[in-house]
Amino acid sequence: MATVSTNDLKNGMCLNLPEGLVQVVEFQHVKPGKGGAFVRTTLKNVRTGGNIDKTFRAGEKVEQAKIDRREYQYLYNDGTNYVFMDAGTYDQIEVPPSALGDATNYLVEQATASLMMYGTEIVGVELPPSVELSVAQTEPGLQGDRSTGGTKPATLETGYVVQVPLFIETGERLKIDTRTGQYQSRA
Repeated sequence: MATVSTNDLKNGMCLNLPEGLVQVVEFQHVKPGKGGAFVRTTLKNVRTGGNIDKTFRAGEKVEQAKIDRREYQYLYNDGTNYVFMDAGTYDQIEVPPSALGDATNYLVEQATASLMMYGTEIVGVELPPSVELSVAQTEPGLQGDRSTGGTKPATLETGYVVQVPLFIETGERLKIDTRTGQYQSRA
């Protein structure tokens, strides 16, 4: 395993720590007037998604985790797992919903996703910044109804419910931000 100095940390770098497999969200080198320098970090647990604040001594060695990112095409949900296909080799793999997290809200058949792998374990998925999804069901918007701030719930083709403007109707294609889960615009 490769070790890296805490002086060389970068945003997005993955580390294998006693707390688990983590990704550096942000870091700050601090050199106080008294005492040794240190590195203050915010780390995201890759498996659980939780954030950890951790301080390291400057120059401390930590184990860097090698995360492979591979492009896969989503095929279907077999009832228990999500089935993906490697576009290059046509190999199919089954991924449990727990490894995908919130990404399951945005996956439609034939969509491309970048799976993050640590060895043979799938530890996460990266989606494009936005996806286009169809509205499966929504109530008709009532003209003049502003009690809800001009929005209403809409159920998308994946089963995910998002707040949309009153003028959106069933069957329309919408652009949804995969980072926030919010409606962006009509597609």
